[in-house]
Amino acid sequence: MSDKNKKGGFSVYWIYALAGVAFIAIQLFYGSDSKITIDRKQTLFDLVDSSGVAKITIINNNRADFLLNARGVELSKSQQKGEFPKIWNELKKLNSIEKQKKKVIVLENIGDLGNFENSLEKERNFPCDRDTDTDYLGTILAYLLPFGIIFLIWFFVMRRMAGGGGGGGGGQIFNIGKSKAQLYEKGKSTNVTFKDVAGLEGAKEEIVEIVEFLKNPKKYTDIGAKIPKGALLVGPPGTGKTLLAKAVAGEAKVPFFSLSGSDFVEMFVGVGASRVRDLFRQAKEKSPSIIFIDEIDAIGRARGKNNGFNSNDERENTLNQLLTEMDGFGTNSGVIILAATNRADVLDSALLRAGRFDRQIYVDMPDLNERKEIFKVHLKPLKLENDVDVEFLSKQTPGFSGADIANLCNEAALIAARKDKKKAGKQDFLDAVDRIVGGLEKKNKIITQEEKKTIAFHEAGHATISWLLQFASPLVKVTIVPRGQSLGAAWYLPEERSIINTEQLLDQMCSALGGRAAEELIFGKISTGALSDLEKVTKQAYAMVSIYGLNKRIGNISYYDSQGRDMFTKPYSDDTAKIIDEEVSSLIETQYQRASRLLTENRDKLIELAEKLLTDEVIFKENLESIFGKRIWDPVEAPAAKAEQDIDSNPSANVIEAAGGETPTSSNNQEPDSQVTNSTEEEQ
Repeated sequence: MSDKNKKGGFSVYWIYALAGVAFIAIQLFYGSDSKITIDRKQTLFDLVDSSGVAKITIINNNRADFLLNARGVELSKSQQKGEFPKIWNELKKLNSIEKQKKKVIVLENIGDLGNFENSLEKERNFPCDRDTDTDYLGTILAYLLPFGIIFLIWFFVMRRMAGGGGGGGGGQIFNIGKSKAQLYEKGKSTNVTFKDVAGLEGAKEEIVEIVEFLKNPKKYTDIGAKIPKGALLVGPPGTGKTLLAKAVAGEAKVPFFSLSGSDFVEMFVGVGASRVRDLFRQAKEKSPSIIFIDEIDAIGRARGKNNGFNSNDERENTLNQLLTEMDGFGTNSGVIILAATNRADVLDSALLRAGRFDRQIYVDMPDLNERKEIFKVHLKPLKLENDVDVEFLSKQTPGFSGADIANLCNEAALIAARKDKKKAGKQDFLDAVDRIVGGLEKKNKIITQEEKKTIAFHEAGHATISWLLQFASPLVKVTIVPRGQSLGAAWYLPEERSIINTEQLLDQMCSALGGRAAEELIFGKISTGALSDLEKVTKQAYAMVSIYGLNKRIGNISYYDSQGRDMFTKPYSDDTAKIIDEEVSSLIETQYQRASRLLTENRDKLIELAEKLLTDEVIFKENLESIFGKRIWDPVEAPAAKAEQDIDSNPSANVIEAAGGETPTSSNNQEPDSQVTNSTEEEQ
């Protein structure tokens, strides 16, 4: 039996029961044996003519009640159809009054009162009495029934809106201020444990400690330690923040409240703050407990200084209530707040201070070893061939998040099934990487021979420069088969770096400009196919000059605002802006000339590589080694890296950005999202 039934709440069946009782009562009242009804006036007239009527009473000037005498009863019993053929059917009704001679017979409609009286009193000389009959029940029902129906409808609707009668409680109008959190307790869990969370060892260690505190608080309180009031999970999308929270719900043997930041948002004023109060009230009643707020940036954004501009009072009221509730706990109230966001830079500073979120746990992209563990988790349900190597797959996917790896494994299984294979093999995973990074192959796309040749030399230019430069990413594969939105693509194996120096950035820029330089060198003209290259190079150059302080003329100055508060004014003068533009232009043109020089020196090899590409449409690292020889600075075991799509020979503006490489990071690991193209993060 559900809790609702135990409480004896209002049920819609009560309405049906009341309606049934009323119907029965009406039937009993009007369906009494005291009266028989006839419809034809002629029946009465014939009975009067046969001296079978004892008395006639006109009721309310529209109805006639009459009683039969002994003669009338006898007539009703012995009447043959031949004597009164028109009234035979109605006379049959009178047979039922044999046992009660004084039973009233009702003629419902007498028609015109004057004609009726004239037919009886003057033509038949039969006097009629007059009387009135008040239907008290009908009168009462006529007045009260409409109000009763309205009341029942109102009562039913209000109960439904308040969450009764089968309606959901949190979304109803009277419960609109109630928390919409999903509660896991009494054995109910997400069926996800820490064993299902591969990698993220550092994050798991801190999360496990919080769960352990709730399970065994005495171990910590005996020393004098206090339970952390909140932990904020920060990291790029798909890295496993919500999965960690699900694992906490599965591991913790305490009530776990889960909801999204958008669940506090409603069109009605004051609803968000009310839901916050209700959430914390429930959590305190069930303490020790955990509250998890996913995507907390929906309500936790920094409050505006000008309430009349670019601000939302309702959202700020919700945030203020959240701040108050988080800071209002007792020392050992046993309620912990977990929250997740990928936009920690926009959160209000009051929300991040110690005492609210005591810990900020950064959930980063998995490294090589963590990717191995993640692959092992997602490969378990798949049927695999013997050539599938987890080590190899993890090396091919740097920059992939946990969600990307899960998608990769599923995509490989789909590709294998599409080929009518029983198991997924190594090539299926490689095809899945190409599919995710570059898009779907479009072998039927119509490309002229001239365009195909331009694309081939463009891709060959990239491949040549990347092979000749020390810090450029070495090539894996180049294709001129259209894929996704690009007409040609090259995959590289970039090193996984935490920081990048100036020389590495310059080599990357030079490699990105190799495609356009090759076009100009071979054809004497350039095309729009280098759009994505120019976009990436321009962003990198501006980042080097104005953000990372890698330009001697500008000096050790960074104009990057990590809080994003200065949106409308530049933090430097017009003269400085002019210098920045000059240095960026000089930086890019220098690397373009460098690329042109390298290609000119290796023109024969460039042409040979492009011809090979035109013939085979796809070339690999081995083809470059046969033309250029091995790269002298490559280590014996090349660093693990991910297929990188570097160039899109697409004349449209919507080209796919390079899918590999690392973005320069500052010493405090704050990355300017709007200034530097981090192609791995953009693709993933």
